[in-house]
Amino acid sequence: MERAKVDRINALAKKKKEEGLTPEELAEQQVLYKEYLAEIRASFGGTLENTVIKRPDGSVEAVKDRKKKQ
Repeated sequence: MERAKVDRINALAKKKKEEGLTPEELAEQQVLYKEYLAEIRASFGGTLENTVIKRPDGSVEAVKDRKKKQ
């Protein structure tokens, strides 16, 4: 996410605590939060795709393969 958007999220959060937000600002905040969460989820999904579980017997299983079995 662009640094300017993260800064805007933080500015809106600070303003919300101090004095409250207008309806337009609340809508903007919700849109920014949704975008931010979508990027975090995508990043986390990518991390899981490259994560493996190493068993005590030395075998290795990819998390993505384990998810398919369930």
